[in-house]
Amino acid sequence: MRIRKGDSVVIISGEGKRIASKPGSGGPYKVLQVLDGGERLLVEGVNKVHKHVRRGHPKSPQGGRLHLEMPIAASRCMYFCESCNKAVRVGYRYDTDGQKERHCRSCGASAGSIGKPRPQYASK
Repeated sequence: MRIRKGDSVVIISGEGKRIASKPGSGGPYKVLQVLDGGERLLVEGVNKVHKHVRRGHPKSPQGGRLHLEMPIAASRCMYFCESCNKAVRVGYRYDTDGQKERHCRSCGASAGSIGKPRPQYASK
């Protein structure tokens, strides 16, 4: 899973790209949730739909239309690197103490650590 909850992403294809290309759209979007083992993403402000609910529903007791964001395929998104200020690919590497981390493939900036340190991968 290369993209995680809380990451900034850029939409590179589909309806979201058309919306994102409009002036004042806000640029990179925040990932709210990762679904299906990283195959689908719930992205803030992208793929908004109206869901009609009946009266008495717990989320909307008076009924009406709910504005929801639906998941999109992870292949339509790319990680947004703040240091490069562009959409980039994400790679994995081990740092000097054996900690696995994600990093920007373009500039090499760290995108956060994953899991526990592994001494067998620490540089000696």
